[in-house]
Amino acid sequence: MAMEKTKFARGKLLQLKYPNSQTISLGVIVQRMPGVTRWARFSWKATAVLPGAPDADWDVLRTQGDVTEYHAATLPLTLYVSDAEAYAHELEARVPSVYVVLRPNEQSADQQWQVALVTASPYEAQDYCDSAEELVEKVAMPPGLLAWISEFVATHYEQETFVKRRRKNMDVGKKEDGIGDARIRQASDVYRAPGRRETIN
Repeated sequence: MAMEKTKFARGKLLQLKYPNSQTISLGVIVQRMPGVTRWARFSWKATAVLPGAPDADWDVLRTQGDVTEYHAATLPLTLYVSDAEAYAHELEARVPSVYVVLRPNEQSADQQWQVALVTASPYEAQDYCDSAEELVEKVAMPPGLLAWISEFVATHYEQETFVKRRRKNMDVGKKEDGIGDARIRQASDVYRAPGRRETIN
């Protein structure tokens, strides 16, 4: 399966293809709680993801006291062969997770954030962490999603084995310059750089 992306570059329309990429729809659950400071009315946090979820636009799932849970959005989660190493790294974590990137929403006063991206790559998520504007949330993978990503990694990622290189044609009996040289003034038989030699008169 090849995914295509449309991109503009220098006024030209480019169609980018990613062979063997796989995509699944991923619903994002965001929880709204009362703010902890007087400057923030609410606190927002991505708490769960729903593989295969239908489209949503901040649909209320439940309200309990001052806490409200929303099915905020459904976005595509795409796995790329070029990022297989990053996914493998995430699978080794104590709690394998996907990352939800929330971006400030200037269009609405009620929903302060919009879901901008979901990714299984910790490397890509780190790039967004470097920004002061986006909020990056780590959400544990549900079992079905974990199995799907694990299968992708098993198919497309092969860890390179470390091979220690050996020097070829090495003369182990060769003497080091400066050691034992009578022309070099020294209290002990130690190495001195040839450029610092002093001639004994």
